[in-house]
Amino acid sequence: MKKTAFSAMRPTGKLHLGHLIGALNNWVSLQDQYKCIFAVADWHAFMGEYEHGKEIQPNIHDMVLDWLACGIDPDQSIIFIQSQVPEHLELQMVLSCITPLGWLERNPTYKEQLREVTSRDLQTYGFLGYPVLQAADILLYKAQAVPIGEDQLPHLELTREIARRFNHLYKTDILPDCNALLTPTPRLLGIDGRKMSKSYQNAINLSDPPDVIRKKVSIMFTDPARIKLADPGHPDVCNVYSYYQIFAPQDTKAVYDWCSNAKKGCTDCKSILADRIIKFLEPLQERRQKFARDEKRIKDIIKEGQQKAQAIARETLAQVKEVIF
Repeated sequence: MKKTAFSAMRPTGKLHLGHLIGALNNWVSLQDQYKCIFAVADWHAFMGEYEHGKEIQPNIHDMVLDWLACGIDPDQSIIFIQSQVPEHLELQMVLSCITPLGWLERNPTYKEQLREVTSRDLQTYGFLGYPVLQAADILLYKAQAVPIGEDQLPHLELTREIARRFNHLYKTDILPDCNALLTPTPRLLGIDGRKMSKSYQNAINLSDPPDVIRKKVSIMFTDPARIKLADPGHPDVCNVYSYYQIFAPQDTKAVYDWCSNAKKGCTDCKSILADRIIKFLEPLQERRQKFARDEKRIKDIIKEGQQKAQAIARETLAQVKEVIF
């Protein structure tokens, strides 16, 4: 019997190449090894975007389309929307009662977000408690594996601590330990050389049309030491070259040569890269358009996913209530 893997994404904007390389490709590969449950985490999105909640709904639809286009198979995996399974909030309530405040205040991501996000007020009860909802998401399905990057390990350890505290308090073992499936993430920065992010407006989106991709690639940050065409470049520190390594590995030897030996300029190099990314995304975008034309199919996938997820969630919550009351 396959073990269960759980993961989720917040629908806070269009999915981009970073999501594809950092998570979605891995999700697709896990489907043959695990019983995969993938949640559109709209409650998590609302915790940070509560002033713009109306923007979340169209993002949900776009996210499901991108997942399907990337190869998430609803016949193999459960795809559902978090807010459509109210047991998530019920289990969060239970777990929030037993989670010490200090555990949440020490969360490194919470402290980082408070420091760096100045566009909205995140000093709220809900945002402080988002790791408890995250724990409820995972524990509700008794997931044995959670695909994450190394930066998310403290989050998963907090989930384990909450589960252990629950089991200790109520003399049970119904909430199991979950293990990290560490995901090696290739270096892929935004077009400006910073972390790829919707808030920085520096991402190439999976649904961007060719003309938009060409425009974005044309302004990509390159080797700052190469000022004139005759100056030799340094591919190893060039963001454009890192994109070639991921999206056109067959070209890397030639690119390294023409850059380091000043045989071709950055403008030409970026123009070729744009063509490679467009070709790379072409089959994905064709599948996306096919799914987009069948709205009933999308609704059926979400409804079926909700029913499957809720059946599991209700069973776990019933077990939780039996031991606490």
